[in-house]
Amino acid sequence: MEKYDVVIIGTGVAGLFAALHLPRDKRVLVICKGAPEESDSFLAQGGICCQQGSGDYESYFQDTMRAGHGENNPRAVDCMIKFSEAVIEELVSLGVRFARNADGSLAATREGGHSRNRICYHEDCTGKEITSCLLKKVAELENVEIRANTAMLDILTDGSECYGIVVRDSAGKIKRICADYTVLACGGIGGIFEKTTNYGILTGDGVAICLKHGIAVDNINYIQIHPTTLYSEKKGRSFLISESVRGEGAHLLGKDFKRFCDELQPRDVVTGEILKQMKKDGTKHVWLDMRPIPKDEIAKHFPAIVDRCAEEGYDAFTQPVPVVPAQHYFMGGIRSDLNGKTTMPRLYAVGETCCNGVHGANRLASNSLLESLGFAKRAAESIAADYTQPNKEVGTRQDYSHPDAIFEEYKAMLLNAIKEADDERNKR
Repeated sequence: MEKYDVVIIGTGVAGLFAALHLPRDKRVLVICKGAPEESDSFLAQGGICCQQGSGDYESYFQDTMRAGHGENNPRAVDCMIKFSEAVIEELVSLGVRFARNADGSLAATREGGHSRNRICYHEDCTGKEITSCLLKKVAELENVEIRANTAMLDILTDGSECYGIVVRDSAGKIKRICADYTVLACGGIGGIFEKTTNYGILTGDGVAICLKHGIAVDNINYIQIHPTTLYSEKKGRSFLISESVRGEGAHLLGKDFKRFCDELQPRDVVTGEILKQMKKDGTKHVWLDMRPIPKDEIAKHFPAIVDRCAEEGYDAFTQPVPVVPAQHYFMGGIRSDLNGKTTMPRLYAVGETCCNGVHGANRLASNSLLESLGFAKRAAESIAADYTQPNKEVGTRQDYSHPDAIFEEYKAMLLNAIKEADDERNKR
C-alpha cells in the first residue's frame, strides 16, 4: 500500500494550484484519469475574471448574483472577487501571458452577463495558457509526483474520516493509496451526457463517490448549458465558441438571418432564446455572425475558433456559422466551505467538482477559472495550517475487480440523483 501526505485527484487548474501551494516538505501525489492535458481547464476559451479596481466590486458582485439567480452564497462571491486581483498577479508572475493594451496594461474583454469589461484573456485559449503553465511549474517540484491514466475508484474511509483513495493504475492494477489528506479536483460531469463541451472521461466520479459515502452534495441538478457550440453532424465532444465572441460584438441570427435576442444576457437566458428560436424555425441550430467584429480583431483574438470553423467548412470572416447549445458546466457538486473542506474530515473538494455556492443556479461567464484557482489555494493553505497525522490507516473489503462496472454504477447513480432533484424542484 502506497503512502503520501496529500493526494490530489485532477490536473486541471484547481488540482495544480493546490499542489503549488502545499508545503514543500509534504509528499504529494497528483493523479488524473487520462492524460494531464485532458481537463476542462485546458479547454477554457474566453478568459478569467478580475475585479477592475475597488470601484468595480459592487457591479461584479451584482453581476455574479444576478447570473446565479440570487441563489449564490454571498460570502463565497465576496471572497472570490476580493482574491481575483491577487490570483491574476500570481499567474503573471508564474509566466502566464495575458493580452496587453498598447500601454502594457492587461487587456480586458466582456462576456454575457457582465456589465463591463473585466475578463483577462490569452487569444481564445486562456485555459490552455494558464493550465500548461501551471502543469510545467508543478512538474518541476521535487515533492510532487504526477501520475497519468490513473482512475479513482473510491475513497478509503472508516465512515468518519478519509484516509486516501482506491485507484486503477495505467496497467489496470487496483491499488490503495493512503494519504493524510485527500483533495478532489476531478472536474465536472459532462461525460455522462450525449452532447457536452467536456472531455468524455469527466464523469463526476468524485461526486458519485461522495453520494455513496453519505458526504454532502448540493444542487446536483444545477447544470449549465452553453448557448453556442459549433453545430456538427460529427460525433464526439462539442466545440465551444467562446462567449467572448458575442462580447466583442457577434450576433445570433435565426433562419431568416435576423437577430432574435440580446446576446449579452446570462448563459441560461441566451440558451432559452436559442432553443425557442430553433423550435420556431424548425431547425437544428441557429447562426452566429462574427462579421460585426473587425477582421483583424477576429484573427488576433479568436484564431482557434476561426480554424475550427474552417475545418467544418465555414469562413468565420465572411459568413455566419451554425451554433447549438450543449452541456457545459456543473454548478452543483460536493459541498465545501470557503477553504474547500467537505463534510468528511481530511477530505477536500475544489474546482468544478465542488459546490461552495459561488455560482448559484447559473455560472457567470469566466468565473470558473478564477473560482477554481482561488479556492484551491485556500484549501492548500488550510491543509498546511491544520496539518495533523491520522491515527490509523483504513483498508477496504469492497471488490474492485470490475472497475468499468463501478463507473457505470456511478453514472447511473448521478443520472438518477439529477432526475430526483429535478422532479422535486418541479413539485415546488
